[in-house]
Amino acid sequence: MSLQNSVLEDLLQALPQLRPQIYFKSSLTALSHAMEDQVLAGSEQPLVIASFQRERFYRQEAHRYRRIAQRTNQVYVLAAPETDFVNASDGCETIAFDPKDRLSEEWHLVAIAKTYATCLICQEKYTPITGKGSKKRLILPTEMDQARRFEGIWSFEREVSCKAAELLLDRILKYRPELAPKIAQARALLKTDIPNNQYKIDPGPFAQRLVTYLQAGQHKLLKTYASLAAQERKERLVNSIAYAIRQSLNPNEIFKIAVQELGTAIDACRCLIYRCKASDETVKITQEYLSPSVSSLVGQTWPLKSNPLFQEVARSKHRVYIEDARTDPCLADERMQALVQQWEIVSWLMVPVLYQNQVVGIVELHHCGGCAHQWGEEELTLVEAIATQVGVALIQAEAYANLEELNEQLEALERTRSNLIAITGHELRTPLSTIQVCLESLASEPDMSPELRQAMLNSALADAERLRKLVQDFLTLSRLESGRVEWHAEPLRLQECVELALSSVRARRVTDERMLQITTHLPPDLPLVYADGEWLVEVLTKLIDNACKFTQSGLVTIQARRSSPDEIEVLVADTGRGIEPNRLEAIFDRFYQEEGALRRTQGGTGLGLAICRQIVNSWGGQIWATSGGKDQGSQFHFTLPIARLSQETSSEVSSRQYRSLRSLNSDSLPPTLN
Repeated sequence: MSLQNSVLEDLLQALPQLRPQIYFKSSLTALSHAMEDQVLAGSEQPLVIASFQRERFYRQEAHRYRRIAQRTNQVYVLAAPETDFVNASDGCETIAFDPKDRLSEEWHLVAIAKTYATCLICQEKYTPITGKGSKKRLILPTEMDQARRFEGIWSFEREVSCKAAELLLDRILKYRPELAPKIAQARALLKTDIPNNQYKIDPGPFAQRLVTYLQAGQHKLLKTYASLAAQERKERLVNSIAYAIRQSLNPNEIFKIAVQELGTAIDACRCLIYRCKASDETVKITQEYLSPSVSSLVGQTWPLKSNPLFQEVARSKHRVYIEDARTDPCLADERMQALVQQWEIVSWLMVPVLYQNQVVGIVELHHCGGCAHQWGEEELTLVEAIATQVGVALIQAEAYANLEELNEQLEALERTRSNLIAITGHELRTPLSTIQVCLESLASEPDMSPELRQAMLNSALADAERLRKLVQDFLTLSRLESGRVEWHAEPLRLQECVELALSSVRARRVTDERMLQITTHLPPDLPLVYADGEWLVEVLTKLIDNACKFTQSGLVTIQARRSSPDEIEVLVADTGRGIEPNRLEAIFDRFYQEEGALRRTQGGTGLGLAICRQIVNSWGGQIWATSGGKDQGSQFHFTLPIARLSQETSSEVSSRQYRSLRSLNSDSLPPTLN
């Protein structure tokens, strides 16, 4: 069955006030993803109809529609089959239409719920190409994917969306008449009368998606420009040897190509290329070209500081060559003559590889055995040109490596930015909403009972404290990362720091009804540690609090042992939900949330472990995590330096530091401990 009428044309005929617009493929992808995100982020069960031109386009998005199908049973996906796309009812309803159907030229997405309705109804706009003496033809969609254009309607209006849904449901019913009962339910949703005050839609996600796609397009454009510039530089190389050098971004590969090609072109007995600096005393030879019957220098340590030729090259930044090394007074030194005789060097040429007028390597040529060789100007010019290209290629390789590292840092920064927006948005909005509701209730209900009024005040105060801690974590991490913390390291008794941390945690969790047992196993003969007491208690408090947060019921254990003559290792272990092995390092990143920012069950900023890492690193210690995996519990380890006492006894230090720590942490302890 092939249907020749277009859904877009039918929609424009039914609603003549609509005016179609032109969209590029990237814009439609952004809009479609924003509409799908709205469905996934909501709690309603909307009607969703998606029409893909070909099965391959649906395969790219299949995972998203499987997630959408878990939210609602009214999901219909249409596509022209290419391999295994068939009519089926597996999570969502799939409708395989005839490839000759006009749907194969269209792109549709409709999402209708009680509180919102959006639709995207588009038809591909082909560009006719004319040529002298040839007939008109159309650009196929696969020829220039990013240049594909569509004409259509994108609307938030419920009337438009419902009409588009009706047209698509009619099309679905023709291909799958057995879905009539289910489609009747969908039509009932279209006829639902929604009050204006309940109909709302947020255009923000659509704008954000469009910005993201524009940025991605700009990034691709910059990459294209960089690639074209690199290709242009390669085309301007002085000869085929230099061109071969520039084909690799691996320094070893560059040297390997250059040394073979140059040695062959110059017809030298031995050609060496190696990296070095003007201050180096020796270098190990790894790449060389050899003619037959010449001894190899690979693996040998080659002298530089004692070599007058190298010293002259490093000083003048110009080539130096000796026509006959056996008789030249520059090499009259006994050690140099021994080197010349051992490796049978007769004529010797050194050309510097320069970058910003600094020596970064050497191209070295030897003629061995028989008569001295006199290099012509053309040969010397060629060697210098190759040395120049080796230098450029070498720096390009290093720049590429640095660029890759920079890209990784930028990706990490982007993840941090995204997590910061998501987490702070959630952590700020939730308590602020509670505080606002409580204060509005107190202001608008003068007859509220004292008990309810006190409950409202307690809720507002609790969420205000939550906001204060959020801001405090941000400020703490900022101070630590900027180096603005003044450390006051002193000998401390670890047992008393653990006691203070436990008191702080228990004071904050007095309303927690979970059955958690916290035990400590600290040897009585444990030596004093050398650290800042306030920050050590902060680390212990955050690790214990983290263990309690992710342990619904069970045991939290605090242990310590002497791991080396100079260090103590502290362990905070729990029997909670554990950590996947591939996440053990990532959990110490800023704003990291194992569950994801938008679907987490526990609050928090994701800064606690990052703060712990900054503190532990400040005293030269290490912090790491181990876990057997999901539901296998977690273990957090960190090391502390052992104190070296001179005049004070351990008991005197313990008593004084305990009093100091209690005063520093008095604001976080319950009244009975202050």
